[in-house]
Amino acid sequence: MPIGTAVHERTLALCESLNYREWSGYYAVSAYEGHHEHEYNAIRNAAALIDVSPLFKYLITGRDASRFVDRLITRDVSKMGVGQVYYTAWCDEHGKVIDDGTVTRLQDQTFRWTAADPSLRWFTQNAAGMEVRIDDISEEVAALALQGPTTARLLRVVAQADLEGLKYFRVTPGTIAGVRVEISRTGYTGDLGYEIWMPAAEAIRVWDALMTGGKPFDIKPAGMLALDVARIEAGLLLIDVDFFSSKKAMIAAQMYSPYEMGLGRLVSLDKSRFIGQQALRREHERGHARQVAGLEVDWPEVETIHEKLGLAPSVGATASRVAVPVYRAGRQVGRATSTTWSPTLKKMIALATVDRPHFAEGTQLQLEVTVEAVRHRVKATVVKTPFFDPRRKVGTPPL
Repeated sequence: MPIGTAVHERTLALCESLNYREWSGYYAVSAYEGHHEHEYNAIRNAAALIDVSPLFKYLITGRDASRFVDRLITRDVSKMGVGQVYYTAWCDEHGKVIDDGTVTRLQDQTFRWTAADPSLRWFTQNAAGMEVRIDDISEEVAALALQGPTTARLLRVVAQADLEGLKYFRVTPGTIAGVRVEISRTGYTGDLGYEIWMPAAEAIRVWDALMTGGKPFDIKPAGMLALDVARIEAGLLLIDVDFFSSKKAMIAAQMYSPYEMGLGRLVSLDKSRFIGQQALRREHERGHARQVAGLEVDWPEVETIHEKLGLAPSVGATASRVAVPVYRAGRQVGRATSTTWSPTLKKMIALATVDRPHFAEGTQLQLEVTVEAVRHRVKATVVKTPFFDPRRKVGTPPL
């Protein structure tokens, strides 16, 4: 049975819908209201506060901490400065992704590692012979994502921290409501945003300070349904939906390499040895057979199908995680795994695994849609992701 997070007392009081889901053994709000529209609008137009405490969190310390991290992840830790955050994947010996997440260098030999799936056993197995300590701090550290265009102004009011010097994918210490926190310029929405890390025992004080101080900035708590739409717009993948961990995959087709996930830019083949390096080097030389790509669906074709049936055009209110076939010239060449209507872009978009060479930008494909229990195919164009990429995401917010 799930349990509440460190701020469950507050999220429960605000959750009018009582619409929850299970996330890593915790209760996570799906939507606070009957519909997630207001929560999504807060992410894109104001400030949204999202409880992401169920993430698995690990603290890596010791003389060999940096060598240990470098041995597991695909990125080069020697180029990582203190206060920097890496988004990265880590692979098995066959170059297939076990998970993806963030690694933050808090001190020279101190790292905080976040993951979607439990990773302690894998970390421990690969720490043999090294002077390194791996602590599971998942229950000790709470995390709140503050996302949206007014969040920088909000934090300037409630936080004591060097926010002006905080660049994209960097972290800085500070205090909120007297609580010592770490604030990172990271998030899962593809927008201007921050993630705040704090002792779980004091998380409610931070939540209250953000909600109270955020009123002039139109802050709203947001749940998983709104976050799902935002992360698809941002072109961000979800484990067990858009890709599968090689540790849980039942067949080879469910295993993905970083190249197949579109993360080739995060693979440093020339760095010191890391797990999966040789397999990834061979894949890089021969080319990857498929890739997760963005699809933009031809909405007029969807409208035409509905009109012929005498129906008003419609699309699901929530993002779809049901895999549907993708075709080219009458042959299936992939599958769309995350599909949604983008309220900001006014387009139907999808993330899809597509076979080579059909994932090239501009390629015309067809996506299967079902209307009145009848399957149809509509035009879909391969486009570059992220679909939504505002300048404010990476820029330093003006004073």
